[in-house]
Amino acid sequence: MTLSEIKSIKGYVGNFEVTVQKRARYVNENECTACGDCAQACPVLKPDEFEIGLSSRKAIFIPFPQAVPSAYVLNPLDCLGQDPLICGKCKEACEKGCIDYDAQDEELTLKAGTIVVATGMEPYDPTPLDEYGYTRFPNMVTTIEFERLINAGGPTKGEVVRLSDLKVPKSVAFIQCVGSRSPGNEKANPYCSNICCMNTIKDTLMLKEHYPDMEVKVFYIDIRAFGKGFEDLFQRSKGKGVKYIRGLPGDVQEDPGAHDLKLFVENTSTDRLERHHVEMVVLSQGLVPSEDMNKIQEMLALQKTSDGFYLEAHPKLQPVDSASAGIFFAGTAESPKDIKDAVTQASAASARAARLMSSGKITVEAITSRVDEDKCTSCGICAKVCPYNAITVDKKNKRPAVVIEAACAGCGTCAAECPFDAIEMNHFTDTQILSQVHAILEKEPREKVVCFACNWCSYAGADSAGVARLNYPTNVRLIRTMCSGRVDEKFIWKAFEAGAPVVLISGCHFGDCHYIDANHWTKKRVEKIWKKMEKWGLRKERLQLEWISAAEGIRFSQVMARMEELRKTVTKQEIAETKNILRENLKKKKKKRKQKN
Repeated sequence: MTLSEIKSIKGYVGNFEVTVQKRARYVNENECTACGDCAQACPVLKPDEFEIGLSSRKAIFIPFPQAVPSAYVLNPLDCLGQDPLICGKCKEACEKGCIDYDAQDEELTLKAGTIVVATGMEPYDPTPLDEYGYTRFPNMVTTIEFERLINAGGPTKGEVVRLSDLKVPKSVAFIQCVGSRSPGNEKANPYCSNICCMNTIKDTLMLKEHYPDMEVKVFYIDIRAFGKGFEDLFQRSKGKGVKYIRGLPGDVQEDPGAHDLKLFVENTSTDRLERHHVEMVVLSQGLVPSEDMNKIQEMLALQKTSDGFYLEAHPKLQPVDSASAGIFFAGTAESPKDIKDAVTQASAASARAARLMSSGKITVEAITSRVDEDKCTSCGICAKVCPYNAITVDKKNKRPAVVIEAACAGCGTCAAECPFDAIEMNHFTDTQILSQVHAILEKEPREKVVCFACNWCSYAGADSAGVARLNYPTNVRLIRTMCSGRVDEKFIWKAFEAGAPVVLISGCHFGDCHYIDANHWTKKRVEKIWKKMEKWGLRKERLQLEWISAAEGIRFSQVMARMEELRKTVTKQEIAETKNILRENLKKKKKKRKQKN
């Protein structure tokens, strides 16, 4: 569906409802034969977006060659025939009567079982990063502009020319990593964009094939030719006479008369400062996430990496799955990649979606949450904290919360945040967890460290420490929860009330949470508890919060050793005072709750 935009996505795996706004073309695509008479009659000229402004188009146009459908589209913002009606020449020129100025946008609702997110990417705009003079020097172009110049269907019919005088340059320089691999630079990105090196090598080969005598230079940090056949292309480029200089220009100056460019660069291979004179410079720009990704992220509750691309459920075992069931990634929505990798990932995403839908039903883990309707007050806190939007609450009619089991992943954040204990987790009930707390602290509680560890990272980190035969104190007692977000405030108070000297909550690192962002609520909850401890005169250091991944067995061992040192500082008197303070304050809290009810 072209000229269409996703307005909203609701539902869950097997039952998504997608609202699409289909914009008016003002041209009947079924009747249009793409004869072009309307465009010839149109008096309006606008920069052509597909040609990066290197040529012009009319107000009625075909967006790009091989566009689907192969029909013209009218841009109402450019057209003179809308309001007021003062033109209409395209409609007069169309013999088949395909043009309809009164066409309206449509809104469609689609049902879907699975979703593949393929939002693509955008090339980095070097305008803010003007160290090289992109906005000042006419003969400095980006990779995308160069691609249009060298393309046979482009504005110059495949002739590479300088924009200052439209002459073929005798020398061309490529500057790599523009907008990429620039840590600490707010105007650029720290990550590698994956495709830039090989795209430049391809461009140098095309230049040498078209212009064998042209001098071509590439300024680079290092060449990353890691794919199949990539090293061969790199060697072919060098064999054609392309010069590769290891170092990025520190200064670029222009010859005012000829508009030639002088590049000053430190060649790190020779440790010499060099000056290079060229007639044209191409900035090899990186890739950045699409602007639409933020909207889709909000609609589908997706995670992002620090680079701004979507985060997959697991980089090795589930490389095309999102953390939400039924949603998959393809192409550069997940990370910068070339065409081959994008096609491979698209095939994998479609196969994952097909496998899920072919069975006709889905199987979920029996660890989902359930709502006690008698206790629920329809406050909506559970729906607010759920990372998967798996809980719906009708506040207006004061109806109890409803858990969509197909969407629930069992993290337990809703149960931990519910102020009325109206939500229980299957197989990780409050009673089960509190029973473990009491069993651990039944004998010699002062000698124990109580640790609530999330199943996917911290608990697995303990396994890593054990497999690696790392030493750590034997008095640490782990209580497994599916997520650190499941650790209710009352679990902590009960542990301290039972005589625990130290309580540790351990979960996944931010950005690596198995349940999207549930560990953010863990941090907020612990910070609230710390404030209460300070208010009540309790030493807040006795409650610790640590992020430990499954691969950090050494860190797990170190943290547990630190907990043991902290435990030794807690005296019997301090534990006794803690018990008394908690009993008094928890009694007051219960009285206030009864009065409110």
